Amino acid sequence: MQPLPPQSWPTMSSTSKVGRDTVQPMKRRTLLIALSALALTGCARFTTPPGEVPTGEAWFALGTEPFWNVEITATRIVYHDAEGRRISVTNPGARPSINGERYVTPQITVDVTRGTCRDGMSDRRYADTVMVETGGRTLHGCGGRVLPPTHLDGTSWRIISIEGVAPLAGSGPATLQFAGNRISGGVGCNHMGGAFTSDGVRLSVTQLVSTQMACESALMAQETRLSELLGQSLAMRFDGRGRLMLVGGTNANPNAQIVLERID
Repeated sequence: MQPLPPQSWPTMSSTSKVGRDTVQPMKRRTLLIALSALALTGCARFTTPPGEVPTGEAWFALGTEPFWNVEITATRIVYHDAEGRRISVTNPGARPSINGERYVTPQITVDVTRGTCRDGMSDRRYADTVMVETGGRTLHGCGGRVLPPTHLDGTSWRIISIEGVAPLAGSGPATLQFAGNRISGGVGCNHMGGAFTSDGVRLSVTQLVSTQMACESALMAQETRLSELLGQSLAMRFDGRGRLMLVGGTNANPNAQIVLERID
């Protein structure tokens, strides 16, 4: 999501914390950064560790070496890094710049340029290239909307929901993997695999086979539904967080879709 221009800023909820500008030193701590995780967070409260991507009504950027992230809401700019430094300042509004905008405060400046950016540690692409200046350092990273991958080969995905229902707890994770022209995965009971083709608009799976273990009945029913959905020609749609929605079915069943979240 792009930063909100001042004239379109919404009224924030009562959970917003708008006070004096603060620079808060924190105890140094070791953070295990997993850039492949996507963390849920509200737009008015900063709770996301460096290297993770929040959702909600906020624009977000991250960088590596060192790990850092910055979140811009309608009222605040909040910076956080793996060294434990946190800066929270009032959002002064965006200044227009060449192909982007700048947010300038005494404690931190965030320069956003529209243009595809890769985070340097994964194959993820973002809509914005970002430069942050704070504490005498200049940091470079990526931000904004997560762009769809250029291809599925070599990607792994966590299954978020099947027909609107989250995967049930099984003996293993609920995932799908794409390698070469092969697809594999499952919901934590049996392992399934087959061949796939995709033109970036639709996904077709053929020759789908599965192991035949007996599991809890509800889990097996969900597994069966996943297999049935994968047997259809599925439309591919991506949202602003990079989630992949595989949509099939008819108007009579609008929930006939699989929602995936990338994990590599």
